[in-house]
This record gives sequence, C-alpha cells and structure tokens, in this order.
Amino acid sequence: MKVSFKFLALATVASGVLIAPVRAAHWSEGMKEGDAGLKSAGPIAFGPNGILFVADTKSAAILAIDTGDNKASQAKLGKISGVDQKIAAILGTTADHILINDLAINPESHNAYLAVSRGRGPDAKPVLVRITGESQIEVVPLEKVKFSRAVLPDAPIDGVVGSGNRQSNPRQESITDIGFFEDRVLVAGLSNEEFSSTLRAIPFPFKNVANGSTVEIYHGSHGRFETRAPIRTFVPFKVGNEAQLLAAYTCTPLVQIPVNALNAGAKVKGKTVAELGNRNRPIDMIVYQKDGKDYLLMANSSRGVMKIATDQIENTSAIQSPVSDKQGLPYETIKDWTGIEQLDRLDDSRAVVLSRDANSMTLEPRALP
Repeated sequence: MKVSFKFLALATVASGVLIAPVRAAHWSEGMKEGDAGLKSAGPIAFGPNGILFVADTKSAAILAIDTGDNKASQAKLGKISGVDQKIAAILGTTADHILINDLAINPESHNAYLAVSRGRGPDAKPVLVRITGESQIEVVPLEKVKFSRAVLPDAPIDGVVGSGNRQSNPRQESITDIGFFEDRVLVAGLSNEEFSSTLRAIPFPFKNVANGSTVEIYHGSHGRFETRAPIRTFVPFKVGNEAQLLAAYTCTPLVQIPVNALNAGAKVKGKTVAELGNRNRPIDMIVYQKDGKDYLLMANSSRGVMKIATDQIENTSAIQSPVSDKQGLPYETIKDWTGIEQLDRLDDSRAVVLSRDANSMTLEPRALP
C-alpha cells in the first residue's frame, strides 16, 4: 500500500511530490544475513539503495530486506497478461490459490515487486516476486538475505474476536500500509490501545521501536469522530511548507495528517479534506505532477480510480459535520482505468498498474492521466 516511488522526503520543492535525498549513512547498518523468517507478506514499500520494506502482519513486524537490486535497467517493463496465472505456475499452483497483496516499483532499477500469498487460508505462505524490465518473473529467495526487523511493541492480539459476520483477527490489520520518509518507516494500522487507529514513524536503520501515535478523524459520512478505523492507504505529500500524510479510510474520508506530529504516544487529530463517497474501500494511491499541477491518484474497490487536484488542499476547510454523499476536494473518475487493484509510480510520466478482469490479472505501465 502505496506511496509515489515508495520512499519520500522533502527534496523536491517545486512539486508536492516528495523525493528522498541522498544520505551518507550506511542504510544496511545492523542487518544480518540469513533466513528472513517471513510469516506473511502484506504491504511493501521501497526505501533507498534497493532496500525493500515488507509488512509481516502475522508477526506484527516490518522487515527491511537488502535486495541488492540498485542499478538501473536498460530494458523497459512491458505489459504482462495473465500475470497471476504465470506467477501461480512458477509456484506450482493455480491462480485461484494465490493472492497478490501489494505492488511496489523499485525506483533504482524500475523492476516491479509483488507481495504474494501462496494459499488463501491461515497457512498461506508468503512469497516475494520480482518482475524485471525484460518481463521475466522470478521468486526472490528469502532463505539467505541481508535483513533487519522492527517488531511493533503495541500490536493487537493475534486471534479471532467477535461473532458471526463481525468475526475478525485484529492482528491482520496491525499494518495496513507502509511508506518511507527521509530516515523513517511510516506505518499505518491498528494497535492494542483504546484509540486503536495508529501511525508510527520508526527510525531507520532499525534500533528501538516505540509505541505509535493514535489518530482521531471526523468521518463525515458516518457523522462522528473515529479513533478505531485504520488508515487503508496513505502517501506523504507537501502542503505549503509542511510535510503531511494524505490518508484514506473506508467509506471514504481523505485526511491530512502532519508528519511532525507522529511522536511516540502522541494523540493526533487529522483534518478531513474530502468525503469521496461511502460503500467504498480505498486500495492504493500515488501522487504525481502533470502540466505543472499536483495530483493524487487513488484506486478504489467500488468507485473506480479517482484523480484529485491537490493545489487547494491548504485552503480547504476541515469537514466537521455530517455529509450525505461527497464534500470537500472534488475528483475526476478515470473511466478507462477499470479493475485496478494495485498501482505505483514508475517514473515522471507513467504508473504501473495491476488490473483484474473476469479471467485473469494484467500488469502494465500506463501513462499518468
């Protein structure tokens, strides 16, 4: 879940898109070589120098994996039809027995990485898949890699709670999205706190991991303040001179949260800048610039792909009262982008999307709208 180029910071001043600066620190500091011990592969995001962050929700942990994939490829990533079927064949199974959980583009090499589950139950096995510029699909071996791990200290319990249709395992939402900003891994999800919606800013290279910041928002379509609904997807972005997160929730408030407020144990109140329609779950989003203007592109479960101009965010009033349908920042629906389940930015003019039709899934670059 995701972030434009997946690692973001304040180097690009002319655009709202935030690109990480070069830093002299050795990013592999503290890593060891061995079996990464991954129990699940959820959201993924790239940091600098080919380091991939993988959310292991079962373990309530973030793994930093040095992929060694840090050189630009001359080959151009092309369209791959039936990518789910091709991945399943490599894993010795069928497409209906795998799940593609996330997509991230390595900004160093422009190779695509997919977090995959082989199987669909509690015993599903995590797999990382790389798709190169030559459109070669390969499994990334995790038995002997350089890695480090950050375990969340206040993760929710691992077990089924509730009854009937309300049964759930809170641990599965301990990490709902991740990104990288300057020298921190940003993590959205749930904690075991009473106000369980949580954002974390974990310093990297990993050392100590403190409790996260709890987040409160006003949800216009629900007509109330909420502290327990997790952020589904977010992206760091610059609003005026301040680094902010734009975070999207189910049903679908878009919220602005200051990055500098993400301190251990802090209570943070977000500013709801848009209500984008209920009965919908945001899936993924990126930020980009086109024709000198900044945009947010967000894929959704039932409301298609939304293109949102962000130049008026700073002057947008916070939504603080019930909303019957939509309010705040307007959006345009990209009508020919249908069935999009994942997306990430490839370069200044293109995104890579993962789309589904009735028969299979396709991975392909597309021009940013």
